[in-house]
Amino acid sequence: MEKPAIHPYIPIIIGVISVALSAIFVKLATADAGVIAFYRMFFSVLLMLPIFLVKYRREILTLGKKDWIFSAIAGVFLAFHFILWFESLNYTSVASSTVLVTLQPIFAFVGTYFFFKERLSFKTILSAVIAITGSVIISWGDFKLSGTAFYGDMLALAGCALITAYLLFGQDVRKRLSLITYTFVVYSISTLTLFFYVLIKGESFGPYSETDWFWFFMLALIPNLLGHTMFNWAIKWVSTNVISIAILFEPVGAAILAFYIFNETLTTSQIIGGVVVIAGILLFVIDGNKLREKLFSKKA
Repeated sequence: MEKPAIHPYIPIIIGVISVALSAIFVKLATADAGVIAFYRMFFSVLLMLPIFLVKYRREILTLGKKDWIFSAIAGVFLAFHFILWFESLNYTSVASSTVLVTLQPIFAFVGTYFFFKERLSFKTILSAVIAITGSVIISWGDFKLSGTAFYGDMLALAGCALITAYLLFGQDVRKRLSLITYTFVVYSISTLTLFFYVLIKGESFGPYSETDWFWFFMLALIPNLLGHTMFNWAIKWVSTNVISIAILFEPVGAAILAFYIFNETLTTSQIIGGVVVIAGILLFVIDGNKLREKLFSKKA
């Protein structure tokens, strides 16, 4: 394999910072959660449209009935993931919300066990217990702090479950489609879902201030397109586990940014619970056998 033009860790760091900015941008926008989610996806689709039309439009003809059904379900789940997560930021802190959303790998193994009958190892079960314990510590601390903060935590957890469902339904379709085509189709369905959600809820599509439009566009450009593009580029050169571990630093970056921008401070339960959650997910994503092989091969 040819050497990359730059060290893969550089794009990974850029990607982590990009996705960490998502919660910050949402907090800075003044619109309702559904509206913010709609414009995030709408602008993402617009930015992808020229590339899709020029290079990938014919690929959409290869989608079968099952592909369309699964893509539609994935798009709907993605839409409601954003609604619930963005809404959670109105009630709980950036730190709590982003930590709870990173429980995604734990939800994923539950989904793969029930849908794909994948065997659960002792390490997997232990990591789930640790991570869930951490989320309980965060939520219990927030509940004692404020009932609304606990409600926000529950919205974040529900949003985490939905993003996992989105990935589970999409993984089969993704095997047969390029990244651009699959992403464009799912993002388009998600945008349409959010359009009707905003319409039914009676929320306003506008007018908004120039500042709000700026944050809407930045959500599409930086966390959606730049962040995930960096990860997708780097995955050619590094293990998926490296990406998974790197993403665990999203809540750390988001909490630091929230401290400086919104003066959000961390409670003891948030710090302890966050560390426990991240420890549990680290245990889940790190392959101990491969790690030992690398360590011993270096010594040899």
